[in-house]
Amino acid sequence: MTNDVFERGLAIRKDVLGAEFVEKSFAAADDFNRPMQELVTEYCWGAVWGREDLSRKTRSMLNLAMISCLNRPHELKMHVKGALKNGVNRDEIREIFMQVAIYAGIPAGVDSFRIAREAFAEVDSAKG
Repeated sequence: MTNDVFERGLAIRKDVLGAEFVEKSFAAADDFNRPMQELVTEYCWGAVWGREDLSRKTRSMLNLAMISCLNRPHELKMHVKGALKNGVNRDEIREIFMQVAIYAGIPAGVDSFRIAREAFAEVDSAKG
């Protein structure tokens, strides 16, 4: 699949999540799940993240809240790391998850804090 929206999405996805992660996702794709990788890259990252009316930082903050509320731990950990790259600091992440705890329930908030700490530890260990 090649088109402008897909290519823009691929570039944004690599920038936010890391080229290595994205390239691994595509390398591991097979005939069954490759269409999903392409859909996510084109529509999620290209068509929506590629819009200019919200900053990447704002999009990351929204994603953290929504993914936390949806209880998607794998996606949440990945997006915590991406949010840090997009300029969301740890204090802001804490406040997002405090808000989640109030509006989506304490268990969602508790899990989000746990997942964020795991993500922070992975980011910190990769730094040195």
